[in-house]
Amino acid sequence: MSVQQSAESGESGGAAERGGAEDGRAGATATAGTEAARSAAGTASGTSAGPAEESQAKRPRKKRPFWQELPILLVIALLLSLGIKTFFVQAFSIPSGSMERTLAIGDRVLVDKLTPWFGAEPERGEVVVFRDPGGWLEGTPTTSGDDVMGTVQKVLSTVGLMPSADEKDLIKRVIAVGGDTVQCEAGGPVKVNGVALDEPYLFPGSTPCDNDPVGSVTVPKGKLWVMGDHRNNSRDSRWHHNETGDGFVPVDNVVGRAFVVAWPLSDWSTLPVPDTFDKVPAGAAGAPIWNAPEAPGALALAGVVPVALWRRRRSARKGR
Repeated sequence: MSVQQSAESGESGGAAERGGAEDGRAGATATAGTEAARSAAGTASGTSAGPAEESQAKRPRKKRPFWQELPILLVIALLLSLGIKTFFVQAFSIPSGSMERTLAIGDRVLVDKLTPWFGAEPERGEVVVFRDPGGWLEGTPTTSGDDVMGTVQKVLSTVGLMPSADEKDLIKRVIAVGGDTVQCEAGGPVKVNGVALDEPYLFPGSTPCDNDPVGSVTVPKGKLWVMGDHRNNSRDSRWHHNETGDGFVPVDNVVGRAFVVAWPLSDWSTLPVPDTFDKVPAGAAGAPIWNAPEAPGALALAGVVPVALWRRRRSARKGR
């Protein structure tokens, strides 16, 4: 073999080796790229995680100490209490003896504030809390809130955890509603629409009307005639009959119905409607006023339904 052929052969061999090396580097590059792509795909799909991420996922969540959670729980409790007081039930304290013996001074009653939201209105015989119609509480002393306890009571009463000491509210029994005629004569029982009431709830020794007879009174629509169970110690509708408003309480002033004596536990009792009121017929206005708003709606619905059906049938015929 000549020298020239050997050189050419060596060059060819070197070129082949360089080509093999380059192929090897290309293969290694392709393999690395494939592994990187697989790793990226596994990370994107969530099928693979690093040791640090797995350790963090397995680590339990740290709980807050109770002293950090306590303020949050208190705020939630206060908000719930405020909501219940505003829309559902509120506690009231009895400041006077006008409702004895049914309610004693210092009793706490729970008042239903939810039912009026659905359109229900007071009925005869119910014990109701209502806002002052005007001048009924003049001269009545109120508890001062200047001291520490007074401030605490104001705060707690705001959220419904304690009865208010100075709210302008009263509590009496509903004797008659709009359209009823009340007769209150000395020496006789109270009569509503001609029916004499049997009133076992009166304070012992108290007379139905003797201390403040008003004769015959017709209650206007949307008003109430209220009286205390301790008739000789109650400034009720009779007392204010000759004043502005004629002693009537607007239905809109009613906060709600007292349904239970909640405190003290020794006085715990419900406050049902006495049976005697079931015997009273409807007044001159016909049906009781709390049912009156429903009648026009029912009549309107009865008139609209046939018209709607007739128009629907007519449209169907035209479509044919």
